[in-house]
Amino acid sequence: MASATAPAAAAPTLAPPLQQLRHLAEELRLLLPRVRVGEAQETTEEFNREMFWRRLNEAAVTVSREATTLTTVFSQLPLPSPQETQKFCEQVHAAIKAFIAVYYLLPKDQGITLRKLVRGATLDIVDGMAQLMEVLSITPTQSPENNDLISYNSVWVACQQMPQIPRDNKAATLLMLTKNVDFVKDAHEEMERAVEECDPYSGLLNDTDENNSDNHNDEDDVLGFPSNQDLYWSEDDQELIIPCLALVRASKACLKKIRILVAENGKKDQVAQLDDIVDISDEISPSVDDLALSIYPPMCHLTVRINVSTGFEGIALMSAFKMELECLLD
Repeated sequence: MASATAPAAAAPTLAPPLQQLRHLAEELRLLLPRVRVGEAQETTEEFNREMFWRRLNEAAVTVSREATTLTTVFSQLPLPSPQETQKFCEQVHAAIKAFIAVYYLLPKDQGITLRKLVRGATLDIVDGMAQLMEVLSITPTQSPENNDLISYNSVWVACQQMPQIPRDNKAATLLMLTKNVDFVKDAHEEMERAVEECDPYSGLLNDTDENNSDNHNDEDDVLGFPSNQDLYWSEDDQELIIPCLALVRASKACLKKIRILVAENGKKDQVAQLDDIVDISDEISPSVDDLALSIYPPMCHLTVRINVSTGFEGIALMSAFKMELECLLD
């Protein structure tokens, strides 16, 4: 006669702890594409800025705490049991999902520029946690290399930077303008250094006359010139470099003026106009970068002229926009 009680279903076998960490890292990385393209959550409720930032900071603190807890238990032996590891992984996954959910509460009408900054911070946190899972899953757990990686893991840095994110679109715009100004400034300085280092004999950047005694014209100096034509500029190259430097200086000056204009006269509720400013300034930085790279010897004159033309178009657009902006913000 068959027994009246059916045998209990066997409990599912849990993966080993380190394998669970690797699986969690994979799951977190699958969230990244969704965050990149995810839209703001639609709601009829009025956006509460103060509540949003409080919840976002609290969510970041929770993620940081879970990362610290997991690091502590997996950086020493014995490792947690599979059951304990499952609990830890579920808590980490829930903390990350909760942070992403708060990010989705930021509506587009608060500014595309601001939303991009918050999205970037969200991606940094998710990616940083995935990196941490991968590091912790590597054995031996107490190797010096592992400890170095864990100590400098980006998840804690990303969480700690949350309070520094701009709270409105004007502040976000000023941050992006400052980054673009600094980028163009660095590009200009790099171009000047390149001229000095790649063709030190031309004295292109010297506005003052040098002592003739320092410029010997004997045969020994001729022998000192590089024999490889790819290492320095020809006279035709030098004629192109001067307008290139002038163009980059003009780009830097125009960006600075726009930044000052926004800082002094910009209003937080001019969301669309502020986003337009960032869009235009973002076009300048890559064009300046392309121009800076194209002047290195051996120089392709066609490429340089194309980049110069693109740069002048960008300057003209930015200058015209600056004039419109002045009228709008006055």
